[in-house]
Amino acid sequence: MMKSKAHDIVIVGGGTAGWMAAAILAKSTKGRLGRITLIESTEIGTVGVGEATIPPIQFFNQLLGIDERDFVARTQASFKLGIEFRNWHRKGQSYIHPFGTYGGNMDAVSFHHYWLRLRALGDGTDIGDYCPAIAAARQGRFAPEMPDGPPGGPVLAYAYHFDAALYAAYLRDYATRAGVTRIEGRITSIRQRAEDGYVTHLDLADGSSVTGDLFIDCSGFRSLLLGQTLGVGFKDWSRYLPCDRALAVPCEGGEAITPYTRSTAHTAGWQWRIPLQHRIGNGHVYSSAFMSDEEAEAILLGNLDGKVQADPRPLRFTAGRRERCWERNVVAIGLASGFLEPLESTSIHLVQTALFRLLALMPTDIKDQVTRDEFNRLTEAEYEHIRDFLILHYHATDRDDSDFWNYVRTMPVPDSLRHKMELFRARGRVARVDGQLFVEASWVAVFLGQGIEPIAYDPMADVVREPDLRQRLSRHLDHVRRSVAAMPLHRDFINRHCKASATAA
Repeated sequence: MMKSKAHDIVIVGGGTAGWMAAAILAKSTKGRLGRITLIESTEIGTVGVGEATIPPIQFFNQLLGIDERDFVARTQASFKLGIEFRNWHRKGQSYIHPFGTYGGNMDAVSFHHYWLRLRALGDGTDIGDYCPAIAAARQGRFAPEMPDGPPGGPVLAYAYHFDAALYAAYLRDYATRAGVTRIEGRITSIRQRAEDGYVTHLDLADGSSVTGDLFIDCSGFRSLLLGQTLGVGFKDWSRYLPCDRALAVPCEGGEAITPYTRSTAHTAGWQWRIPLQHRIGNGHVYSSAFMSDEEAEAILLGNLDGKVQADPRPLRFTAGRRERCWERNVVAIGLASGFLEPLESTSIHLVQTALFRLLALMPTDIKDQVTRDEFNRLTEAEYEHIRDFLILHYHATDRDDSDFWNYVRTMPVPDSLRHKMELFRARGRVARVDGQLFVEASWVAVFLGQGIEPIAYDPMADVVREPDLRQRLSRHLDHVRRSVAAMPLHRDFINRHCKASATAA
């Protein structure tokens, strides 16, 4: 029987990506595949604006054995049922992209087709009324579970808002207890093997050197190993996603904590609002080709809920990804591998999926090209799927009040997205394959929210007799209303179960 060789793993960079990598590798390998070392420098710092997540983060935390309520309290977290989008389709219009489902599928036909059929018959019920996440978000309520409802009834899902720095510290404690060696130091030079260019040594400012077999680049936008050292190129997607700058700033919060993220479209970009227990995280993502830094800052500071707690922090970026995220013996994770703006809170998720992909493809030989090719193929597909979903928000709009919106509304889009839009408009169908991040309900939410209305619905929805259909949808609607009415207010749930201590900041 073939036995895997031991691989000493070196992680370059701390922050959320680095410590997520350290924690999951330590948990999964149990110290049996080689040593795990993480190098980070307090001189460099981290980007640290990834404070909103999506439901798969629950699986990551559960795999680590993290107690949810302890984690929420120690990271000043709140719960998230979805994202509210304001002013995206038109000024003054809003919708929620929820977690979970609308109603429930019946007889293998997606729920929204039955809703479309009833709407064609004159029923004016909003599709969001069939979704527990939307109903609870609108009322500011939260509970982690719903009581049992009708067969195939609507499902509730949730994620978190948290302080990214506190989450990184939480995972650092976890990882170091699990055997990860942390080295504080600044990398001054990188040595490569002459015959094949594989990285062998990382030299530090104090004169020491760290060796390894597999290097994980979590160095952020610098992409120190993959980009700078190995010279892997970058695929620029700014023609589709022209926002290239952001300003981030915290402000004081109020007594109520909304159980959702808010994204408000402005003249040349959008503003995020992420409520935590101790503050609200805010940021303005914008395109420097259509707006000055000064104007962007004025818009951000003029649309806050409370007193500013720090000076706005500027970030510059280019939407896109590295041409390959695994090259030689270097795997890039997080911002070192690419960047897609945080419109749908996918930054931390991309870290998570890359790590699971690495674990699934952990090489028996560092020179295994087939493994690298498969990792890169899957990464490329994931990035492109998320890219298309983000472009949809910009492109499917009626806004014509600025040069920015005129550009994104009329720009050519990838054929893969154009096909999805045309198929949904024609038949209400969502073109996707298994394994893609955004499920059918997510595409339906954004299609409808951005004004893409189907001309027709699935003819199989006509098989159910109209009285039976009305009765079944009425049961789903009643279940959502009763379940949400029984939920506590979001702040009350947190205060009762997972309130942060005064020192958790």
